[in-house]
Amino acid sequence: MTSAELIARKAKPTELLATEQVVAYVRRLIEAGDLRSGQRLPAERELARRIGVSRPSVRAALQSLGALGVVETRHGAGTFVAMGPPSLGSEPLRFQAALHGFTADEMFESRRVLEVGVAGMAAERASSEDLAAIADAVTEAFASLDDPSAFLVHDITFHRAVAAASGNPILASLVEMVSALFYEQRRLTAGSAHELSRPAQEHRKIYQAIRARDRERAEAAMNEHLRRAQTAQASEAGTGRPH
Repeated sequence: MTSAELIARKAKPTELLATEQVVAYVRRLIEAGDLRSGQRLPAERELARRIGVSRPSVRAALQSLGALGVVETRHGAGTFVAMGPPSLGSEPLRFQAALHGFTADEMFESRRVLEVGVAGMAAERASSEDLAAIADAVTEAFASLDDPSAFLVHDITFHRAVAAASGNPILASLVEMVSALFYEQRRLTAGSAHELSRPAQEHRKIYQAIRARDRERAEAAMNEHLRRAQTAQASEAGTGRPH
């Protein structure tokens, strides 16, 4: 048996297959035009019935789709196809990462170039709705301190909310693309993360600077946050390479 066949056989446990079925089903609905931007998805129970998978599999798939910027969950209302910035798609970047072996240092360097300036723009331009979205992501992160996988989703949501608040859809889309790749790299090892209260507090610090309309403080807080995250991830992995 070839190494490729071994990888294919080992790479997809049953639960992951079920989650991928849900993702594929939602993709087909969107591609067929049965789901459009802003429309509500069927309830978890209904999706589980239609696809023939468990509700936890549906929930995990929706979390992944949320982290990728495809859907968004509104408490008490359900899950909707995202209406945010246009998606540039992370698939080409993901292939390049696999081919060239992007390092964690390169990933965080690109994030700082994008997100520090974006945070400053958000401080000057964020609407009340933008601020509410950022605040919600901060709150959800604090509520997920005991669940690293869920925390990762809210971490990505926070950074995307800050990018959206910049008012520049091109920059927001670039952050969407890079954060999708970051999520894909981190989700398999999210359980190794520790001291989640610290990044949650850093998110709150960034939010407070944006809310105060303090561009300089927002940029400094985002830069500090990403540098510390880079150091923490390198410590977890024991290497500069992404997981």
